[in-house]
Amino acid sequence: MLVDGADPFADPDDAVGLSCRVFRTPEGCAAPRPCSSWSRRCALRVGDVTAATPGLRTVFALPQYRRLWSARTVSQWGDVVQTVTLALLVYELTGSGLGVAAVVAAEILPVLLLAPLAGALIDRLPRVRVMVLADLGRAALVGLLVVTQDSLWLVFVVAFGTSVGTVFFNPSAQSVLPALVRQDALVAANSGIWSAAVLSQVLLAPLAGLVVVTAGFQVGFALNALSYVVSALVLRGLTVPRPPAPLERRRLLRDAADGVQHLVADRLLRALGFAQLLAALSAGATSALLVVYAREALEVTGSGYGLLLSAIGVGAALGPLVLLRFIRSPRRPAFVFGPFAVRGVVDLVLAATSRLPVAATALVGYGVATSTGAVTFASMLQAETPDHLRGRVFASMDVLWQTGRLVSLGLGAVLADTVGVSAVYLLGGVLLLLAAGFGFGSVSGSGRAR
Repeated sequence: MLVDGADPFADPDDAVGLSCRVFRTPEGCAAPRPCSSWSRRCALRVGDVTAATPGLRTVFALPQYRRLWSARTVSQWGDVVQTVTLALLVYELTGSGLGVAAVVAAEILPVLLLAPLAGALIDRLPRVRVMVLADLGRAALVGLLVVTQDSLWLVFVVAFGTSVGTVFFNPSAQSVLPALVRQDALVAANSGIWSAAVLSQVLLAPLAGLVVVTAGFQVGFALNALSYVVSALVLRGLTVPRPPAPLERRRLLRDAADGVQHLVADRLLRALGFAQLLAALSAGATSALLVVYAREALEVTGSGYGLLLSAIGVGAALGPLVLLRFIRSPRRPAFVFGPFAVRGVVDLVLAATSRLPVAATALVGYGVATSTGAVTFASMLQAETPDHLRGRVFASMDVLWQTGRLVSLGLGAVLADTVGVSAVYLLGGVLLLLAAGFGFGSVSGSGRAR
């Protein structure tokens, strides 16, 4: 018996690159015909009774997963370059940190305004086509800044417009993934995508800054526009075995409301959503104010702040590698809500310490928990959400995250100025522990807490 009934692959042998077929039997796993490649990976063919954990080699053996991973990774390269280029350009045009913050707000606003409707459209339309159009639209917008970089209003228009494309692209990509890999390989598949994103940020951000300083803003924006075009070309060849079921012809607002209602009515998804909101209320401020924490609480400047960022990056890169050694099922609440608790403890440590080595060591753990939590969160959401609602549920989660992040930025700045930055981390730790406690409390005793 295969996961979720019908096999999404035309040839099940090709799905894992093996010359054997494996079926569930009362005793477990058996190969009904000779198989020279019989190994622990044969267990991937046995639904949810696997004897081994599918890893990165398993998912990268799938051509369609490799195509999605390649497109998302190339696009991420461009995003890193644009983030650095845009921040430097806005600061040069305005000479103000407020201008940079305003660009961030311009990128958040489309999520709050459009995400629910975007999710409904994603569930109506072919998702690969949505991703391709989003990439091409973003490439065209960024291309405007290749031509001119003197207009501040144009910068804000491009920031807003590219965020609109992202509102459509990201939920589509998250919704497509479960159709490309089996459910017990979702953790590995999300780990591969997350690891590429983290490494892109850690390795390319300094290089992007160097490129902008030496070659100019035009080159930075050109590289980003090119990344979107390459991503679109790669995605054009992506085949989704199980497209979303067509929705009834109804009003778009009704379809959007259905996604929200499903999230609220489902006990586990509701717990995930509330935990997401609490985490955003914590992380929005603690992430943005890390530079203030380094200066005021640890009394270090540029190099010390860089060390703290590097510590988070190292932990985030290691997280998925650690994760794959322990997790085979995306439906394990302990691996979703546990990282919230770890991050909460780290924030409490940061609130209590004034020593750089202690803070940096704790932030390695924060990075590990952030990456493992992100991977397992996405994997559980994909596993628990029906395919025809997946775009709307992921879009709703984006709204929760960005709403919490925006509120957190405002309240955190006020708290840091009036009480002190350590209080921000104290409150952030409490919020994350509440997120973990609420999550565990919501699923305890439920048949879905397994």
